[in-house]
Amino acid sequence: MTRTIRKEPPLQADCAQTLRECVQSTLEHYLKNLDGHEVGGLYQMVMGQVEPPLIKGLLDYTQGNQSRTARLLGISRSTLRKKMAQYGISQDP
Repeated sequence: MTRTIRKEPPLQADCAQTLRECVQSTLEHYLKNLDGHEVGGLYQMVMGQVEPPLIKGLLDYTQGNQSRTARLLGISRSTLRKKMAQYGISQDP
C-alpha cells in the first residue's frame, strides 16, 4: 500500500511576505518606535494580537466546529474554549 504524504500549504496569502516575515518586520518596526523606552510583557502582547484572529478565522473556516478547530490548532477542545473565553470570542460561527 502506498501512502500519499500531503504537503502543507505555506502560511501566506497572495502577499509579498510570509507570515514569519510579516511578524518579524512588524516587531522590528515596533521596537524601533519604542524610542528607548522599556517594554514588558511583549510575549503576551504579541499572542494577544495573533491568537484571536487565528481562532476566529479557523472557527469561520470550520463553520463553528470547535473540535475541528482545536485539531487544526493542535490543542484540546477545552484549551480552545479557554482561549475563546479569554479573548471574548463568541461560540457562534
